[in-house]
Amino acid sequence: MFFGQSLRYHREDKNMKLKTEYVTLSVNDGTSMRAYVAQPEGRPRAGLLVFQEAFGVNAHIRDVTERFAREGYLSIAPELFHRTAPGLEAAYTNFPEVMPHLQALTDAGLAADIQASYQWLKNGGAKDLSVGATGYCMGGRTSILAALTVPLQCAISYYGGGIAPGGLFPSLADRLKDLEAPVLLFWGGLDAHIGSDAVEAVTSTLSAAKKDYVNVVFSNADHGFFCDARASYHAVAAQEAWSLTLEFLKLHLAGAATKAGA
Repeated sequence: MFFGQSLRYHREDKNMKLKTEYVTLSVNDGTSMRAYVAQPEGRPRAGLLVFQEAFGVNAHIRDVTERFAREGYLSIAPELFHRTAPGLEAAYTNFPEVMPHLQALTDAGLAADIQASYQWLKNGGAKDLSVGATGYCMGGRTSILAALTVPLQCAISYYGGGIAPGGLFPSLADRLKDLEAPVLLFWGGLDAHIGSDAVEAVTSTLSAAKKDYVNVVFSNADHGFFCDARASYHAVAAQEAWSLTLEFLKLHLAGAATKAGA
């Protein structure tokens, strides 16, 4: 594993001041949901939904949320297990702890959480700005679900299990024809959880529907390659994915905002 910050991620302004806080959102099913927010200094470029892995809005996800804020994005990471395990932060080696909470998730509940998080952005600092989404593992699927739920300008999925048929979650394949936002998909070529057949199922469906997408497979990377707190962390793939992610966001979020204001 590699933990040196100089290896991890280039940031446009490492000295940018951030405001970080937890906020509590009212969800339309009557529940309350905590979310971690990182706000950049000054006017944001855009708003960004950041969706967690199965292990909660933990130190890594909070750090990722802050990284995006340092790039100028008003970023919010909702706690998607708020109905069954508010505040859960599980160890990456303790998947059995998170499994009951994964099984309790529903697309209706996730859609309500997405809407609450999106409205927080649009009612606040991103009122007149573009909004996008990114997510990791279960959050990668949630990012695509978000693009099917609220009017996003783009969505990014890192190894999103359950987009294709099979697996723990209902497939989103039949709904991909309804995507209106461009999407960026990352996969690990060594990922035993999401095989090449699943990746092909997603990309062929998107191609058949003539959707705007970019598909990236890192041949030597495994599931979870972006997370520098996991044994599967792959420093080169993570750096390349980060650079592509920032460029995609600039083109579709910050670029769209600039064009709209021109």
